[in-house]
Amino acid sequence: MLQRYDQRNADLKYWVNGVLRHRDEPGISPFDSVVQGGDAVWEGLRLYQGRIFALDAHLARLRRSAAALGFAAVPSGAEITAALTETLRANQMTDGVHVRLTLTRGVKVTSGMDPRLNQSGCTLIVLAEHKAPVYDTGGLKLATSSVRRPGADVLDPKIHHNNLINSILAKMEATLAGADDALMLDGHGFVAETNATHLFAVIRGRLATPRTVACPEGVTRETVLALAAEAGIDVEVRDISLAEMHSADEVFCTGTMGEIAGVVLVDGRTIGDGGIGPVTKRIADIYLAHVRAAGTQVV
Repeated sequence: MLQRYDQRNADLKYWVNGVLRHRDEPGISPFDSVVQGGDAVWEGLRLYQGRIFALDAHLARLRRSAAALGFAAVPSGAEITAALTETLRANQMTDGVHVRLTLTRGVKVTSGMDPRLNQSGCTLIVLAEHKAPVYDTGGLKLATSSVRRPGADVLDPKIHHNNLINSILAKMEATLAGADDALMLDGHGFVAETNATHLFAVIRGRLATPRTVACPEGVTRETVLALAAEAGIDVEVRDISLAEMHSADEVFCTGTMGEIAGVVLVDGRTIGDGGIGPVTKRIADIYLAHVRAAGTQVV
């Protein structure tokens, strides 16, 4: 599914370490770690009526990831929030906005992988765009990719890092297969997630989601788990086989940029009756009501 360009973003301003720049103005050094080796961590945020949903949870994950990678001089939550607010105000944004927050190891004194070459602290990038949820509400088609999600023995998914090549390769496979996104398996052949979102399925009448052994601990995923429990919907967190996905009653994806999106086809198999199922609709309604009422006021 190809995202559409929004003309309102033609003159947007983005933030790099205290400087707001026009989208066409370069602001990242070629010596920055994100350019040199993808050495950065990131978060996707969504703005609802002046509030960023789950901001504290996203910033906590960002700081955990930065700590795991040994970043120095990581900005505080208050500093990052101030940068978000300034960026959103500069673009006159209050609703229907997606924010890509990136924290790199910073600028190196010379090219190289050694983190000791980073001597000036982190680079903070705030990119906000007018952007509706990116998935078609009529239902997604997924195709299983040959590209696997790595486990902690290869690249720990608890680090929300910028090394997204395997996701890009999987997305390319899905596109060539005529699907919207790729379903990705872990190293043992169990379902991990898609190239961009977490997965839930209704299997034999019970809602289930994969363990986070080969995918990040998603903020939207955690929200859905909590909201489902409050609504009296039991959820199993367990290994899920591909065969179970093919024969599931319902499948849906969760993510900040796509919210709750139903899946109607996996590898050519019709899911359920081919429409958005009742559990998916209920979860989506509960989620949207929750995120629009909650969140941290930033503008």
